[in-house]
Amino acid sequence: MGGRFDATNVIKPQVSVITNLSIEHTDYLGNTIKAIAKEKGGIIKHNMPVVTGVSQPSGLKVIKEIATDRSSDLFIYKKDFSARKEYNKSTYTYSGLNHQFKHLIKPLPGDHQKENLSLALAACELIFKKFKKTNERYNFNETLVKKGLAIAKWPGRLEHVMEKPLVILDGAHNLKAAKVLGKHLSSTLKNKKLTMVLGILDDKPHEKMLENLLPCAQHIIITKAKIDRSLEPSVLKEAAQRFSKSPVTIIEDVKEAVSYAISNSNEDDAVCIAGSLYVAGEAKEKFNNDLIEKTKLN
Repeated sequence: MGGRFDATNVIKPQVSVITNLSIEHTDYLGNTIKAIAKEKGGIIKHNMPVVTGVSQPSGLKVIKEIATDRSSDLFIYKKDFSARKEYNKSTYTYSGLNHQFKHLIKPLPGDHQKENLSLALAACELIFKKFKKTNERYNFNETLVKKGLAIAKWPGRLEHVMEKPLVILDGAHNLKAAKVLGKHLSSTLKNKKLTMVLGILDDKPHEKMLENLLPCAQHIIITKAKIDRSLEPSVLKEAAQRFSKSPVTIIEDVKEAVSYAISNSNEDDAVCIAGSLYVAGEAKEKFNNDLIEKTKLN
């Protein structure tokens, strides 16, 4: 959580990556972008490069100051490297620090993954450059990049776990992620009846998250992950009814909520499970168990 005091910060990396900033965990990290940037910037190590997608001026200013103080080279998305969709195609061109690769297939759904693709490749460029002189295996080239992208997966992030009905699993555990998911659903599921299965933790801006997640839902199911930080379903239901006129049902058990949503959907409908990584995890466990049982029967 955060960065400066996160357990993983005991590791000395070859490159630090700070993707973006959003307001969350305010009790611990602060309630401004500037304060959160200071916590995230705590992962920057002396004389180790930094790659970032931070765009807010106040946050980027803090990241720059920390990088300068620690003699760390800073590389910024859209300034030092970028990726753009190729004209009239579904492929992308990466314009990097020292390389340019064309006709790349973005392996993960969602427009926002274009930024993550750029950040990952920029980080790889820096690592490969460092070790290339002493190890011939570190040859950063188009073939290697395309091979890596072909096997890239991210469970619980716009993950399609069923096709009929279409079931999408997405952690969407903070406001920024909720905005991204809401935009994706509204642009890709226009012709489908959508059921949202939602559970949110009590330290999240649940009202603003619901405002972004509910507009395209025809049915809303409120659930609750098995963790003491879960927001009470009655609170979520009351908020949901302020942002949507669609019917709202409470089914506290995540697995039961998912089963109910699927059984009450037609093959051409869609179900999206979101709002918390804990909810996503319990739903993922259900699908894995179902797959195991199906394999046993076959």
